[in-house]
Amino acid sequence: MEQCFYCGIIKGIIPSSIVYSDEKVVAVLDAEPVNPGHVEIFPKTHIAQLSDLDEETGALMFKTAMRIADALSQSSVKCEGINLLLADGKAASQHIMHVHLHVIPRFAGDNFEIGVKSKFGLKRTIRLNRIQLDKIANELRALLPQNQV
Repeated sequence: MEQCFYCGIIKGIIPSSIVYSDEKVVAVLDAEPVNPGHVEIFPKTHIAQLSDLDEETGALMFKTAMRIADALSQSSVKCEGINLLLADGKAASQHIMHVHLHVIPRFAGDNFEIGVKSKFGLKRTIRLNRIQLDKIANELRALLPQNQV
């Protein structure tokens, strides 16, 4: 297997600017950021996709993202808002197959866009009726662990 970029950071092979690190996750500044202060958080264990990530580590990644977002808003980094972005799978534009969460500081006029805009901010390509929506909701509910969500 070709060396994973994030595993290379964890092993110290690839230089990085560490913002946070503990026994399970690490957060580093993105070397090619959307905006200055763009941070990536990832598990120290190689985990390719979200469905393979244990809930404890996933929760820790999100908790770390919340704390970094707060730090960014208090820092000198230009930050009027935050985007959290996790692409899971090639079809979702995941380019490095190691789960990672982006914390992206945003400001008016920064020229970064996610997707195609509509009056609600997201491109709506299909519209489902209530029967179709309820069918999907019922299926997902049946697949979730009981009393876990």
